[in-house]
Amino acid sequence: MTEHPNTLTDRLRNLTQAPLNRFAVLAARLGIHPDWITACGLLMVAFAAYFIARGEFVTGGVVLLLSLPLDALDGAVARAMKRGGVFGMVLDSTLDRYADGFILAALSYYFAESGRMDMLAIALAALIGSYLVSYIRARADDAKVGVSATVGWFTRMERVAVLLIVIVAAGVLSSEAPLEIGLVILAIGANLTALQRLRYVHTTLRDRGD
Repeated sequence: MTEHPNTLTDRLRNLTQAPLNRFAVLAARLGIHPDWITACGLLMVAFAAYFIARGEFVTGGVVLLLSLPLDALDGAVARAMKRGGVFGMVLDSTLDRYADGFILAALSYYFAESGRMDMLAIALAALIGSYLVSYIRARADDAKVGVSATVGWFTRMERVAVLLIVIVAAGVLSSEAPLEIGLVILAIGANLTALQRLRYVHTTLRDRGD
């Protein structure tokens, strides 16, 4: 059987599960729909992207940081409300892709405005890799495939963490260097993770004779 290592997302989920569940129970009692939380999280990411595109990296980083708890809270509220529908999962995944696109598009715009076509290309490579990581998992989860491809060095949590760190660092240091380093790491890491997941799916299918 192919080994399924824990990701950073898994470890953070285990660490934050208890306090998150308490907030979720309170939100459920107040009648706050989990889809509203999902949408609110995307709206905050859009605001963060606006500031990032303008080069206001500290403000953008802070707003992005504040949006992160909402990304986990919506699912916890759905469980607290005992909502068994799957649309919320589809909506959450869809809006996550929009959120990824907003941040990397904002960085692409910032570098394009600065005439840095090299960094624009790297940001787009990071965006392509990020989307491929999610796409391979979605295709592998299809009933015809039936493989849970959540493995990888650069899952969404790792990618968001890198973006958050380098965006804030760029603002604090008044330097583009952290962004340049971070985007190169993401461009390489995300695309390697996509290949890592593809290999995991291939190995799993081979081992079970498919």
